[in-house]
Amino acid sequence: MATETPAIGRFATRTLRTDRWWVAPLTTVLVLLAFIIYSTWRAFENQYYYSTPYLSPMYSPCLATGCVPGSSDFGTPIGDWWKLSPALLVLIFPLGFRLTCYYYRKAYYRSFWMSPPACAVGEPHRKYTGETRFPLILQNVHRYFFYVALLFVVILTYDAVLAFRDENGNWGHMGVGTLVLLVNVVLLGLYTVSCHSCRHVVGGRLKHFSRRPIRYRLWTWVSKLNARHMALAWLSLFSVALADLYVRLVASGAVTDPRFF
Repeated sequence: MATETPAIGRFATRTLRTDRWWVAPLTTVLVLLAFIIYSTWRAFENQYYYSTPYLSPMYSPCLATGCVPGSSDFGTPIGDWWKLSPALLVLIFPLGFRLTCYYYRKAYYRSFWMSPPACAVGEPHRKYTGETRFPLILQNVHRYFFYVALLFVVILTYDAVLAFRDENGNWGHMGVGTLVLLVNVVLLGLYTVSCHSCRHVVGGRLKHFSRRPIRYRLWTWVSKLNARHMALAWLSLFSVALADLYVRLVASGAVTDPRFF
């Protein structure tokens, strides 16, 4: 004889799941909070971000006159009116790109906003308005942050190339720091171009791929990367923190940068 299963809302608990569904959102909360705390501390520390020829990605480009000598490869157009850490002029743009990223929305909507916390788990909110109201409507600026993120990838690539110099500015140097900056910019570049906005820019508005074979190939390539966008998001997040940490250790004298040649 068949029995009826009562609606999920009639149970005392919010879900019938017996697995540890809360592990994933809790892990996301802990990792993102750790990164936020670390990056905030580093931004306000305002030191140990440059050691020839390595510049921390959290301080690049360094555009204020208060920057450490040798770290302003693009000049100091900000001037001396900015008295706070120069990292505060930089971090807002890559942070804006990540905060509005389609994958990160899913990650922190589930972990911080609990909307929903996991599949088949009820959420605490009575009404769902999506991204139609403040502040979540601001997520729609992601497409504009994408273009700024591309610019930062170019700048960090330039920094990675400069990491092949020695203390005297001579080319031919290569140390562990060089590899650290190279890996970081590669991961950041892949994370950026695997973005949903990039996929849309490349081929989202085309009606006939047969008439645009080059754009179709680019769209296919970006689509393959897009399938790995989540992994690239996490890997690039860790690579930024590790690159900054390595530069700090070298700049503070805590470690000596091993050289290959």
